[in-house]
Order: sequence, then structure tokens, then C-alpha cells
Amino acid sequence: MRTIKLGSSALEVPVVAVGCMRINSLDGKEAEHFVRSAMEVGANFFDHADIYGTGTCEEIFAEAVQMNPQVRENMILQSKCGIRKGMFDFSKEHILNSVDGILQRLKTEYLDVLLLHRPDALVEPEEVAEAFDQLEREGKVRHFGVSNQNPNQIELLKKYVKQPLVANQLQMSITNTTMIDSGINVNMENDAAVNRDGSILDYCRLHDITIQPWSPFQYGFFEGVFLGSDKFPELNAKIDEIAAKYDVSNTTIAIAWLLRHPAQMQPVTGTMNIERLQDCVKAGDVHLTRPEWYEIYRAAGNILP
Repeated sequence: MRTIKLGSSALEVPVVAVGCMRINSLDGKEAEHFVRSAMEVGANFFDHADIYGTGTCEEIFAEAVQMNPQVRENMILQSKCGIRKGMFDFSKEHILNSVDGILQRLKTEYLDVLLLHRPDALVEPEEVAEAFDQLEREGKVRHFGVSNQNPNQIELLKKYVKQPLVANQLQMSITNTTMIDSGINVNMENDAAVNRDGSILDYCRLHDITIQPWSPFQYGFFEGVFLGSDKFPELNAKIDEIAAKYDVSNTTIAIAWLLRHPAQMQPVTGTMNIERLQDCVKAGDVHLTRPEWYEIYRAAGNILP
């Protein structure tokens, strides 16, 4: 699969990341088949979080691949921490304890990437810096990033954190485009002009932070998949038309639309269907034209000013 550099790091990663939030829906043999099939097509970047299945997803993953040093060398592992029951927690103690738990469940000595999951209103960035320094010094985490954070939240962390923040995982799909809408509708008196994220898209491009779109097939907040939905007839018709042109599936086009943006994004899939994942992987070889990209954007209900 085509690769990109993750943020400002030297780490080469596939343009599509494999989200493992739903791997606990598979039995052992199914999970093993899914992970090994993913790696066979170059999808060797796996995204986890300590809250996925309350940790069981990481355990199932490690068992599925029969984790050992040789297997570990052939994959890139990312996990997230900071969400707890009823609150968010970026304290040094919680970050360190979370990483130890993640490593134990994944049966590995290190994470390639650790993301802070959802902003903590009570964050003390000095503590985050201390935790990151210790994790890096002990060889437990090699790269660091954030999830769902705006520019000033990142700047606050960067005041104290010395490690580059290489990724920011944000909700984005063809039907969830507020990061793009506000940039197109600058100085307009409409809802699309409302800047809800502090221009995080431009900020990440300026500071070499890779955006990892999560839920790339969902509309709303986990309301459902837009592909094939009767709520989006015009969008699906346009996607199907372009998919036929390139002789690929509608799944491939939905990911290719995200990859066409020059921000060099790395979408995080959520499917546990290997055929669908293979369709996502194919998106790395599809380069939509500028007219096609805008046709899909407009078909999703967006009006250009």
C-alpha cells in the first residue's frame, strides 16, 4: 500500500489505518484471519484504545496474531488513553498506568504511537510532559499525538511537551466536513461558515501533524453509514457513478475522497470485513480529479458560496 510520513516523524505508515474497535465482535479464528489478511495487503498499521471493549480488543488482537518479537517487527501499533468512566484523565499517573496496561494486553514492549484520547478539561500539561518523557526514556512509546483536539489545546501541550505531536485523530467523512466547510465559507453569513474547531485542518498542515479521520463512513455521531443509505440518494448516485468509472467499489471512492485532500490524511477504518478493508486499501491507488472531488462534496448537500 502507498505510504506517507506520520507527521514530522520519519515513520512510514500506510495511507489507511486499521481500526480495531470492533475486533471483539470476532471469534479467535476470525480475528486471526482478519489481521493476517490485512497485513498481506500492506495494512499493517493498527489503531487501538484502552477503552475499546474495556481492553479486550487489545487482548484479542494479541492472541489473534500470536504476538512475538518477529510478528511485532512487521506491524505498527497505535493506541490511545485518557477516557475513563464518567471523565477524562490526562494525569501523569493515569497515562503511565494506561500504557502499562496497553502493553501488557498487546503483549509488546512498546507502542509506535500513543494518542491522548479526547481533551481533558483538567489537563495539566506539565504532567503530560513528565509522562511522555518517562515513556520515551523507558522505550515504551516512540511517537506521540492527540485525538479530537483543537489548535490551542495542542499549543498548550507543546509549551511543555518536547516530543513532536505527529497525529491528531478527528471525526471526518464525506458527510462530516465541518473542518472543510468553514474554510470554504470564510466571511459568509451561513451555518457552514461557523468555525467549530479553530481551523484545525489548516493548523495540522502548517505544523506537520497527520490528521487521522475516524468514522470515515458514518454520518452524524454514529448515526449510521451513508453508503447505500436512502438519506443520501444524490450522494450515493454520484459515488456510484465515479466508482464505475474507476472500476472500484463505493467504499474505495469514499476513502479516496479523503485521500485526495492535500493534507495527507490517514483514514482509520472500522470494518471487520476483510473484503471491505481490501476495498479501503485500494483507495490508495485512486486519485480523484478536482472536479470529481467537488462533485462528491456538493452531492453530500454542501453548497459552494
